[in-house]
Amino acid sequence: MKKILIIRFSSIGDIVLTTPVIRCLKKQLPNAEIHFLTKPQYKEILSHNPYIDCLHLLDKPILQKANELKKMHFDCIIDLHNNLRSLIFKSIINTESYSFNKLNFEKWLMVNFKINTLPKKHIVKRYLETTKTLGVTNDGEGLDYFIPKNISIETYNYTSLQNGKYIAFAIGANHFTKKLPNEKIIEICNQINHKIILLGGKEDEENGEIISTNCNKNVINLCGKLSINESALIIKNSLKVITHDTGMMHVAAAFKKEIISIWGNTIPEFGMTPYYGKLDVGCLKLEVQNLSCRPCSKIGFSKCPKGHFNCMKLQNIENIISITNS
Repeated sequence: MKKILIIRFSSIGDIVLTTPVIRCLKKQLPNAEIHFLTKPQYKEILSHNPYIDCLHLLDKPILQKANELKKMHFDCIIDLHNNLRSLIFKSIINTESYSFNKLNFEKWLMVNFKINTLPKKHIVKRYLETTKTLGVTNDGEGLDYFIPKNISIETYNYTSLQNGKYIAFAIGANHFTKKLPNEKIIEICNQINHKIILLGGKEDEENGEIISTNCNKNVINLCGKLSINESALIIKNSLKVITHDTGMMHVAAAFKKEIISIWGNTIPEFGMTPYYGKLDVGCLKLEVQNLSCRPCSKIGFSKCPKGHFNCMKLQNIENIISITNS
C-alpha cells in the first residue's frame, strides 16, 4: 500500500481544483491510502470526499504538525501549494515528493511587461503532472464536489429554489479589482428574467444588501448567511451561474453548470478558468480586451492601481444579460 499526502492549504477554488488529483490517485493506484492537509476553515470542502482516507488540518504550529505527520511514514508527498510552509513539511517528513510548477516567473513577466510566455495549460493539468512518476494520468472527469446529505436549503425556507429556476450570482472575490461594482451588478439583476440568488461570504453581506435593496423582488440576498456547502447546494440546483474569478466559479464547474465568468484584473491565460474535463458544458469568459494595464496582478488589489477600473467598468453588461436570459 502506498501512503500519499497531498498538500494544499487554501483556498476554496484552489482546493476544488485539486480534486482530480485526489480521485485519480485513489482510483488508479490499487490500495493507495490518500491523505490531505489543508487549513481548518476549508475542512467542509473535503470532509465528505470519498477518495480521501484521512483529512489533516493545519490546526497546530507548523513544526508540531509536521513532526506529527512524520510519524505516519508517508511514501510520497504531492505538494500542490509549493510555498515555504509546504517546503517545511516536506523537509521534516523527508520522503519522496513532487511539487507543481506555479509559473511565478511567467506570471511576473505577464503582469509587469505583458510578455506572454504562459503555457496554454490549465492548472488542473499542471497539478496532475505531479503524479506522472506514479503512473497516474488525467481521467478527464473534471472536478469533484461532494455535499453532505444533511445539507439542505430548506433550513432557510427557500424550498422553492429546489426547482432550479433561478440564477446563482456569486458577487464576491478575494480582491476588489476582481469584482464588478455594485451598480453594474444591480443593472444586470434588474434585467434578468429569472429569480436571482446572491452568494458571498460575510465580507460580501453589506454589498449583497445594497444590491438586493436596489433590485426588484426577484433578487434574494444570501451573502454571509450560508456555509460553503450550503452555497454549493444553491449552485448545484441553479439554472446558470454568474461569477467573478473566485472559488464559487470552480464549485459551479464541479457541478457542470453553465457559467458566465467575469474577469477583471486577472486573465484566463493564468490557467484557472472553469474546468469541466472532457465534457463541453459551456462557459462564457467575459473580459475587457486591449487594456494595456491588464493584468495588473496575478491575484488582485484593494483598488485599481490606475484609478479608472476599466477592466470592470467597461464590461459588456448587455452581453451578460443576453446570455443569462437565453
